[in-house]
Amino acid sequence: MEERYTTAWRKLAIAVYKQPVDSRIYGIFDADVTDIVDYIERERKKGRRLTITHFVTAAVARALYEDIPDVNCFVRRGHVVFRKDADIFVSVNIGGKEMTGLIVRKAQDLSVSEISEIVREKAAAKRSGKETGAFASKGALSKMPWPFRRMLFVLIKFWIFDLGFSFPFLKIPPDPFGSIMVTNIGSFGLSYGMVALFPIGKIPAVVTMGKIEEKAVVIDGEIKIRKMLPLTGTFDHRIVDGAQAGVLTMGVVNRLKDPKKLDSPNPHEEAE
Repeated sequence: MEERYTTAWRKLAIAVYKQPVDSRIYGIFDADVTDIVDYIERERKKGRRLTITHFVTAAVARALYEDIPDVNCFVRRGHVVFRKDADIFVSVNIGGKEMTGLIVRKAQDLSVSEISEIVREKAAAKRSGKETGAFASKGALSKMPWPFRRMLFVLIKFWIFDLGFSFPFLKIPPDPFGSIMVTNIGSFGLSYGMVALFPIGKIPAVVTMGKIEEKAVVIDGEIKIRKMLPLTGTFDHRIVDGAQAGVLTMGVVNRLKDPKKLDSPNPHEEAE
């Protein structure tokens, strides 16, 4: 399985580029989310709290799992390691002061409502001080003197990703950041952002959501006002090339056109 995804290009890219320091590529696309915004408003009147982040998380997971599964991987000792499920790492704002993150496992199978509940429960636990997962150890790590902090960081990275073990002393599970990161900078009023790839995360991409704004777009030869969501992708070029980034982007954008389908559990055939 691993050799199947360790293509000739990836072997060359792994040798040429450092871990995503100089291998980053970027892409920008504006997605029409008018129907999703209307859907969210209708559901909010029923007492359901859905957000655009929940829809993008579902769309990214399904596109990754169904359309471009060969991007769902990471580099380990010169080889590409395939991930079976689309586990999405969602960046969340806690208390308006600090960003943290949580992981939604097997997100490709979940409805937007199910993703919403998972995110809400995990975010509430973090706000109450019950930090778990990848960020549970940040307090302990931040208190260590700089030389030792760097050494421990390198050790954790080697232990978790190169060897594939958990780090029980710091409560860090194996593969703690999942397949792809989704972050929303639109909540801070920003439209676009070239977000950095998290080196320890071993993720091939970060999908960044900007502020939704009304824009004039041409549809069937007519100018119409639509609610547009800026999406920015940062990709590890050792894993993702332009064609693959395009497939992932179009998969996400096309799924965002059907909010009702995203808000239903995903029936799919097992990806080969």
